[in-house]
Amino acid sequence: MSSVLVIATVGCVLANTFVAIADYMRAPFVRENSAEVGLPPAALPYLATLKLAGAAGLVMGLLGAHGLGLAAGIGLTAFFAGAVMAHVRARVFHNIVFPGGYLLLAVAATGYFAGRS
Repeated sequence: MSSVLVIATVGCVLANTFVAIADYMRAPFVRENSAEVGLPPAALPYLATLKLAGAAGLVMGLLGAHGLGLAAGIGLTAFFAGAVMAHVRARVFHNIVFPGGYLLLAVAATGYFAGRS
């Protein structure tokens, strides 16, 4: 089970890095999704920074700073729980699988570090 959680944690790092870069670049799919859930465009760089910080924390956790990895996992879990709630509140369900998938990856990463700390 541990190897599955390591793979999920690496997937979480890669996914968050990718979407943070897309946020910084204000990719069209990011702007459209943000508009649908009522997120102001000015918030994108701040949210991208949080995602990138979470990914960096997970990397540090994989390199041995397990407490930092746990904190990053918890932070990303809270972040994406909020993203799922924003989709539900705005009744935007056609693409809720994306924040839901990121949430599951963050929960898996948190579980990996919770067993290590």
